[in-house]
Order: sequence, then C-alpha cells, then structure tokens
Amino acid sequence: MMKPVLVFDIETIPDVAGLRRLHDLDPELSDAEVAELAFQQRRASNGNDFLPHHLQRVAVISCLLRVGQDLRVWSLAEPDQGEAEIIQRFFDGVEKFTPQIVSWNGGGFDLPVLHYRGLIHGIVAQRYWDLGDGDYADSRDFKWNNYISRYHTRHLDLMDLLAMYQPRASVQLDQLAKLIGFPGKLGMDGGKVWQAWLAGKATDIRDYCETDVVNTYLVSVRFRLLRGELSRVEYAAEMAFVRAELEKIGKPHWQEFLAAWQMGGMA
Repeated sequence: MMKPVLVFDIETIPDVAGLRRLHDLDPELSDAEVAELAFQQRRASNGNDFLPHHLQRVAVISCLLRVGQDLRVWSLAEPDQGEAEIIQRFFDGVEKFTPQIVSWNGGGFDLPVLHYRGLIHGIVAQRYWDLGDGDYADSRDFKWNNYISRYHTRHLDLMDLLAMYQPRASVQLDQLAKLIGFPGKLGMDGGKVWQAWLAGKATDIRDYCETDVVNTYLVSVRFRLLRGELSRVEYAAEMAFVRAELEKIGKPHWQEFLAAWQMGGMA
C-alpha cells in the first residue's frame, strides 16, 4: 500500500502586530501603512520588499492528502482559524499520519516560516522534530530518514531536489507545471496575496493556495514516473484519478483548473 503523502503549501501576509511590537510604531498607522514601512526598509537594505521569514504571518496552509484509495484537498485558513490553530493542526496531521510531506521550496520558505511561527505560538510538533531519539516504537527509523535533514525524503522538496540543491538551477512551479501540461497558477501569485488580503479576498487566497498544492502533487507524480516508481499505465491512472476527484468537488476554482489542464495537452 502506498505510504500516506501530504502535499502542502502556505500563503503568508506581513506580521503587522509583530512589526508594531518590534518598531514601536504609531498606533494610528493602518495595517497597510505598517506593512509599507517594512517593505520600504527592506527595499532600502536588500533591493526587494520580501520580509524575513519570522515576520511572515501564516494566513493559509493548503494540503492534499493521498492515502489508500482516498485523495482530499483542504485548507486551514484565516479567518476561520487563527494562525496558532492553523499551524498546530498542520503538525497534528503529521503526528497522526506520519506521511511523506511534499513541497515546492518548502525547505527554503514554508517550513522555516512554520518553525519560527510555531515557536512564537508555543506549538507542539514532537513527531515532526523526531531525529531518531524519540519515544516511539519506530523512532530509530527517523535517524536515517526524518523531516529535518535536507537529503532525506520524509520531506521531499521537489524544487530543491530537481535543481540538485543548486539555487541557480531552481525553477518556478508555475513554469514547470505549464511546460509539463498542468494548469500552473490561475490569476494570482504570491506577490499579490497581501493586496488581496487587504481587499478582503481571503477566499481567493485559499483557492489559489489549493491549486498550487495540486500542481505540486501532479509534478510529484510525474517525478515518480521519472524515477521509475510508476509505470506509464500507473501514471495515467493516477492522472485520471486526480481529475475525477477534482470533478467531484465541483467548486469554481477546480472547474477553472480542470479546464486549463485539458488545454494543457499530454498530461
């Protein structure tokens, strides 16, 4: 039986409350003004407005869980849950299923953000941090394959691995997905999330994050074909299965996703 696979992606917004605390800012400043001040400082020092990982507030974690005969896509997201609950529930899922977790640049961005924000909120993630010295029956297995070590596969960062751990060789998920024939990004990217959040479009951010997760899963299945883990027949069957499961959901962003996928051709 296939080991449980949990594909994940996060979307973040500036930690406005943290910025206020660190810089003792005028309480009359709006959230947008606080964030813009932080962006200006980053541009002056680094040439871009990408905030440090610890100042990225997690607005949504989208997940795809493939286990047994089931595939499920869902999101842990504000405003339904606060940041602490979002992060804790994600790690609770890792605790429950001990899956292989799959990401695109998860080692460079998503997981470091979750580490810092987890510390800030007092999150508990015992299984995730097991390095082979835990009190589980199979804990010793984690010494040789855990979620933390870069070259282990319990966390598979597809971007990192495919680039042979060379930043200059890395590629954007959107471009690679489209080259393969998958939909890629539909109408939004990470640079637009903050403005969408300010405009009250939390649902759009969640939907975008979910499509990124499915793109990542599709690329991961293609990677399994590349490495000989799947035959071409098995690969085609998995593609058909994912299509069928998304069609069952029937929400507009999945209808758009499927339409773009059909236009993509061979995949």
